[in-house]
Amino acid sequence: MIRIAAVGDVHVDKDVLGRFRPALEQLPERADALLVAGDLTRHGTVEEARCFATEFGGLGVPVVCVLGNHDHQSDQQARVTDVLTDSGITVLEGDTTVLELHGHRLGIAGVKGFGGGFAGACASNFGEREMKDFVGTTEVIAQRLQDALLSIQVDALVALTHYAPVPDTLLGEPLEIYPFLGCYQLGRAIDAAPTALALHGHAHHGSERGRTPGGVPVRNVAHPVIKQAYNVYQLLSDEVDLELVAT
Repeated sequence: MIRIAAVGDVHVDKDVLGRFRPALEQLPERADALLVAGDLTRHGTVEEARCFATEFGGLGVPVVCVLGNHDHQSDQQARVTDVLTDSGITVLEGDTTVLELHGHRLGIAGVKGFGGGFAGACASNFGEREMKDFVGTTEVIAQRLQDALLSIQVDALVALTHYAPVPDTLLGEPLEIYPFLGCYQLGRAIDAAPTALALHGHAHHGSERGRTPGGVPVRNVAHPVIKQAYNVYQLLSDEVDLELVAT
């Protein structure tokens, strides 16, 4: 059994320092790794990245994350990534990491993702150059996720994104903004591989649970949704959900 702690949309800045840390320091007793589904910072500044590294680094378990849209706000995402990497935090964008846990190989493939919408109400790669560029970005990112998921052979495979791969976990958000919260291409990429679990954030007013068309469990771990420092999910067992860890 592998236990994965997960959260997203923590939006760390100076005023958040210390808010998550007491619960995070208990992680080695409760989980084998922590996955963070984007929006690590409030405005994507280097200073905020340092705050995130202070709050979420040095936990005694591996920390793996993807960036979110907020982490791109200041156009400093490369420097933000460097700060996190220098702190021992793994940042994924179209690539993978493999963790050796309890004699099992846990593979994590991650991308930020992008918008576009879902079947029956999605943007198409047609018309103005601006629309084709928008959808083209979505398609390229989804293909990177699919390629990453298919590139490794592990005992358990997790897809980590910021944007949602299914509409199920957006329930509670206004329908009008679904195209800006996720896209079906991410779900299709997840279904192309033997993915055991998909984690995302971004939808603060969404719902926790969903499934891809292919049946992969999807969990929205945005902090405003789970309302605690992290949830814990288990893999290589009969149940995906292990427990809801109180903070």
